[in-house]
Amino acid sequence: MQPIGTLIPPDIGPQDALLTAALPDKTHVRIRPVCEQDAAAEGAFIEALSPRSRRNRFLGQMQHPSDELIQQLTKLDNVHDVAFAAVVDEGGKEKFVGVSRYSTDTTAKACECAVTVLDDWQNKGLGTLLMKHLIEVAQSRGIKRMWSLDSAANVEMGHLARDLAFERSQDPEDATQVIHSLWL
Repeated sequence: MQPIGTLIPPDIGPQDALLTAALPDKTHVRIRPVCEQDAAAEGAFIEALSPRSRRNRFLGQMQHPSDELIQQLTKLDNVHDVAFAAVVDEGGKEKFVGVSRYSTDTTAKACECAVTVLDDWQNKGLGTLLMKHLIEVAQSRGIKRMWSLDSAANVEMGHLARDLAFERSQDPEDATQVIHSLWL
């Protein structure tokens, strides 16, 4: 894996790939930062998720993301809020097949993270690839702890978190949720 580096320019665009990677099944994806111009792609990505995957990602049911949510997910400062998309070419257009992101707390020493992969792209190593990139960027920026709040029923996230050495604990405020933590 090639290092991403510590800085993502604020004016980075969809054409600026950081990495082209081959998954274990030899499928190729480009990994690049999410940017403000990706609003339509982000919305299409969320709507393409199965109801179960949307519930796992957003800890609740939603069919159509609001404009405010899409703006929150794509208008990033690339310092405190970072997101990467795994993209493929589909009919001459770029398609999001996975997204990972983090947002730091006020100290910038800890961040909440998330990863989501389209259902038909799961179990191909894409979530692992996206999270490894996210971890690398967090480490390079001096973040000491990453954490994710997940449904206890989200088996896929449980496996990914375990494989990446995240610790799992029960959410003290909600027995249906767990907290995955990784000390960097």
